[in-house]
Amino acid sequence: MPQSSDPSPFERTFTNVVWESEVGYCRALKAGDRIFVTGTAPVASNGAVIAPGDAYLQAKACFDAIERAVRTFGVGLDRVTRTRMFVTDIERWAEYGRAHREAFGAHPPTTTMVEVSRLIHPDMLIEVEADAVATPTRS
Repeated sequence: MPQSSDPSPFERTFTNVVWESEVGYCRALKAGDRIFVTGTAPVASNGAVIAPGDAYLQAKACFDAIERAVRTFGVGLDRVTRTRMFVTDIERWAEYGRAHREAFGAHPPTTTMVEVSRLIHPDMLIEVEADAVATPTRS
């Protein structure tokens, strides 16, 4: 993923999905030892929504994209401290939750799941934000 040449103390990573340039945001930003991953939707590199109608696969796609984003800063999902899931159907919480549990395994972050009326595309069922820490924690 391309990194910017921004001279500020922030490091940014981009995926070049169309919305990044249209809206003016990056996929993830590192500020000191904190990493902030923007709202991540189930979108393929060509802009198509992944697995329309499948809550589990869409959530899995979001967590895979978040993992790629934090890896650009040299950390894995075990360094994620918080996730926020915005879902269009809270009744499908178990499907989203299954993907979350599988992604984070023995290192579960704090999380929030909130139902929203809709996302940017009608086929999207979930969008996820994440925060992570880039430095190891002390035992």
